[in-house]
Amino acid sequence: MKKKITFYLIFGYIVYLVLIYLYLFQFHKNGISPEIAGTSADPTTFLTDEELMASEQYSSLRHFLFFMQIPYEWIFYVLLLLFGWAKRMEFFSGKISKKPIVKLAIFSFCLSLVTFVVFYPIRFVSWTFSKNYGISTESFSHWMRDNVISFWIDTILLFFIMIVVLFFIRRKGEKWWLYTWFVAVPFVIFAMYIQPVVIDPLYNEFTPLSNKQLEGEILSLAKGAGISAEHVFEVDMSSKTNALNAYVTGIGGNARIVLWDTVLDRLDEEEILFIMAHEIAHYVERHLYIGIVGYLLLLLIGLFFTAKLLKGIVRKYGRVLQIHSIGSLSTFPLIIVILSFLSFGASPFVNAASRYQEMRADRYAIERIQNVDAGISTFQKLAKTGLTEVDPPLVVKWFRYGHPTLKERILFVESYRNTFDNR
Repeated sequence: MKKKITFYLIFGYIVYLVLIYLYLFQFHKNGISPEIAGTSADPTTFLTDEELMASEQYSSLRHFLFFMQIPYEWIFYVLLLLFGWAKRMEFFSGKISKKPIVKLAIFSFCLSLVTFVVFYPIRFVSWTFSKNYGISTESFSHWMRDNVISFWIDTILLFFIMIVVLFFIRRKGEKWWLYTWFVAVPFVIFAMYIQPVVIDPLYNEFTPLSNKQLEGEILSLAKGAGISAEHVFEVDMSSKTNALNAYVTGIGGNARIVLWDTVLDRLDEEEILFIMAHEIAHYVERHLYIGIVGYLLLLLIGLFFTAKLLKGIVRKYGRVLQIHSIGSLSTFPLIIVILSFLSFGASPFVNAASRYQEMRADRYAIERIQNVDAGISTFQKLAKTGLTEVDPPLVVKWFRYGHPTLKERILFVESYRNTFDNR
């Protein structure tokens, strides 16, 4: 049974990779669609032939790595169970300490470490591609530093999640998913509150915007939208990437308006104000709070189905997966697989909702700034600096795009030209 399952997993994965490769590199035509030929959304009008070719190649490689990694993760955790490695980690943890909390800490560390090592090659290849195509400017040592920070954050997070989940599985039985969700609600809100001032500074240095005239313009824009912020922060991202980004993050008193220094270097003032108006729109329309509510609702549904699937899988395949009870430590890789699978299945719907919000933010930005050329040039520069496809494949859009495609965004902003020209 073990060999049979392993064979089908690997064979199915290879077939899947071949199909994804053919879809991204053979079936998807990178030609310019007639509807945008010659328009401001036509990448040939703002990208050189070399940039256009690099954009197509780099985007396809990134998409392939994304679709490769998802089932790779599922197969890894299943094999971890199938060959008894998860059970051995549980046994090893118990040999070191009989105290449940220490045993759980050791197990979560071992699971995080093995996961880090197994997925390291994919992360390294992704970073290498980014360096080769001129997107990443980060040295290997700094890149590894960020990876180590992420490892410890993930390990600590996994430890606390395992404490909560396994506690309720053992104490509340089949209702564990509901009690787990109740605990998750304040944790998610707290995490959103502390992220700008605790988590983000672990990776980058944030300083008040040095250009005080621009800061005044942005704060005036924010004040007009009802956002009470005393400073605009700039973050040193040029040491890591050539890509552009800006955002408004945090809730309550920890709300922050943040600009990457790459934005300050490569965009003019009108383009920056357009980007900031877009980000401010998310606050105006309460997208952050809607997102939190939506996430918690999806988490509730996900935990419910996870509980049902977990019970059925352990009952039917517990022996072959070497899971002696749902409340054992070695059950957790299976919980991760189920949640990851459900999350991936829900991603097209989540992305569609996100794209709707992003389009609303674009609408707010163009109506507030009323500068079509600034909006269009901003999106064109996003494509140029990030080697982002203007018109990606449909499946890629479904599973990867939380923003409208650059083609959609440019054409949307362009549709306002007559409106402003006729005033």
